[in-house]
Amino acid sequence: MLLSCVHLIRRPLQCIQPLIVLPSRSFMDLKALVSSLNDFASLSLAESWDNVGLLVEPSPPHTVSTLFLTNDLTEEVMQEALQKKANLILSYHPPIFRALKRITWKTWKERLVIQALEHRVGIYSPHTAYDAIPHGVNNWLAKGLGVCATVPLHPSVAPSYPTEGTHRVEFSVDHTEHLETILSNMRGIPEISSLITLPARAEDEEQTRVSLNCTQKALLEVVALLSQNSLLYHKTEIMLLQKPLLPHTGMGRLCTLSEPVSLSALTERIKSHLRLPYIRLALGTGKTLEAKVKVAAVCAGSGSSVLQGVEADLYLTGEMSHHEVLDAVARGISVILCEHSNTERGFLSELRDMLATHLENKITVIVSERDRDPLQVV
Repeated sequence: MLLSCVHLIRRPLQCIQPLIVLPSRSFMDLKALVSSLNDFASLSLAESWDNVGLLVEPSPPHTVSTLFLTNDLTEEVMQEALQKKANLILSYHPPIFRALKRITWKTWKERLVIQALEHRVGIYSPHTAYDAIPHGVNNWLAKGLGVCATVPLHPSVAPSYPTEGTHRVEFSVDHTEHLETILSNMRGIPEISSLITLPARAEDEEQTRVSLNCTQKALLEVVALLSQNSLLYHKTEIMLLQKPLLPHTGMGRLCTLSEPVSLSALTERIKSHLRLPYIRLALGTGKTLEAKVKVAAVCAGSGSSVLQGVEADLYLTGEMSHHEVLDAVARGISVILCEHSNTERGFLSELRDMLATHLENKITVIVSERDRDPLQVV
């Protein structure tokens, strides 16, 4: 039997480096990001007194790779944002609310602006725009009650309809020769828009129907002009133009529970939802902890103005004044207070996930770990 010889050939070993593909870091231009944030929640939904939008802008161009979410932007939270290399801070509460007359190192809010600009960090605040949206803070707070149907306490209206004017005036002109004179006089009144004429027929007579939109101020001049012709004036119709309501959008929520729940059980649900060991409770006159709650009025933060006069079994909010609580209790309404920002902060975790999806995961979205309510029970 023949055995074949096997020759071993020694060769130097070659070290093959594994091919590692590192994910490229994503960026968004600040202007594009702000535009996307405004699409997520229109700033037109914010209260007129609020200060929302981009509050601090580094010199362009400015790109953002990390969006940092916080309820309150304190100096401690600012340091955290800088440590985590944030390029834009979304602070639910606007750190700049009242006008700053100078930017010095004297006050903590001025120092925030200085640090943001020195480190090229933008600051954006949505505040009450997030209160109003259907997927916002108040809807999140209402989830703590359990299964319920919710409607806004104060519905928002469409911001851009109608585009001009508060009133519509319509009247008919019988004689064509009078028409041009009337139209000329109308066009001379400021704050009149959408002036149109249409052929009409009334009582077997050919007429011209005139329609216009005007402001409250211009309405007075229009009425004065038309009243010079009594026949024309008596054929005038004046309509108040009201903007349509936006569905599921507005301040506060009125929540009707699917099943009545005892107040004691409801307080435990709320504490669990907000992750709080304690909350403050004022029992409505004639109520006990076993009293059933069917309807609850909810407002994140400071709910006094939003909840005022609302009929419900329970008010749930962050804070109310002593006398406002007394007024509610006297009406048989129980009140739960959880401290202002405790009724808002938990929303940030949901917001992080929603924004990541809305922004198509182009940037990193993180939530502050140091942000907390300034008050604690000791």
